[in-house]
Parts: sequence; structure tokens; C-alpha cells
Amino acid sequence: MDLHRAPPPGTAPDCPPPVKQLILRLARENSTWGHRRIQGELARLGYFIAPSTVWEVLQSSGVDPAPHRSGPTWRQSLTTQAHGIIAADFLHLDTVTLGACTP
Repeated sequence: MDLHRAPPPGTAPDCPPPVKQLILRLARENSTWGHRRIQGELARLGYFIAPSTVWEVLQSSGVDPAPHRSGPTWRQSLTTQAHGIIAADFLHLDTVTLGACTP
């Protein structure tokens, strides 16, 4: 086996631990940034790694994608939608009768 040969396509080299820590810190402090934005910021700092490497580091550490880190939980979202549907149903009843309720 030749040790000077490049790795096969589709395999990423290991990311050094200080860079992994920096990726996780950027994700934690900037909850709206995705893996491509984090990769761009790392490139500005002189760390040239692929966006897929950043994505792999975030996934292996259990960090959710950007919109899911900063938004409401699924339960909160469903509760909000349920209140809106109930309010719309009452508004619909008022609109159908045009406010005039005669027996």
C-alpha cells in the first residue's frame, strides 16, 4: 500500500480537534448559521476545509441544522397552530352569520 497516495474520492481527511472545537463554537454562538456559512467564516480565518466536513462534524456531534437550532420546538409549533385554527373557526362562524343572530 502506497502511503503517499491521495485518499479515494468521497473520503474526507480527519479534521484536527482544535478546528472541530471552533466549528462547534461557531455553531453554538451563531444559531442561525448553517454549515456553509460556518465553512465560509473558517475560510476567512485561514482554515480551508470543505462544507461537507463541517456538516459531518456537526452531525457527529449531534448539532441540528441551523433553522432547527434557533426555532421553536415541534410541540410549541403545533400548539401555536392549534390556537390559530380555533381562532379562525370562531371568526368563520361570525362571518357566516354576519354578526346577526336571529332565531
